[in-house]
Amino acid sequence: MQVNVSARHGSLQPGDQELIEEKTIKLRRLYDRINAIEVTIDLKQLDKPSVEIQVSAEHADDMVAHAEATTVIAALDIAIPKVEQQLRKLKARKTDHRTAAHKHIETIDVADDE
Repeated sequence: MQVNVSARHGSLQPGDQELIEEKTIKLRRLYDRINAIEVTIDLKQLDKPSVEIQVSAEHADDMVAHAEATTVIAALDIAIPKVEQQLRKLKARKTDHRTAAHKHIETIDVADDE
């Protein structure tokens, strides 16, 4: 799995990129079929930077979350729970289909022939 961190309209402070990679790599614990994570930080408005996280997983559409806050790390802390919720929903959708078929099986009572 690869994590790409990029910044638009400026550059990140020293140490921010490593911290962003640390926080986003933890998304793997929720869903192990993640192929790539892209984090784009837009520094056009310095007082309100925005963060976009795009997660691509096997056999699923890309999950995207946006957030704005006063700092880059605060915006990241808002966006990560949004992606986590999407990953939980994806995992539930992928695993629930196996158990749904068993609910529809009807049991037949066999009467004793005495």
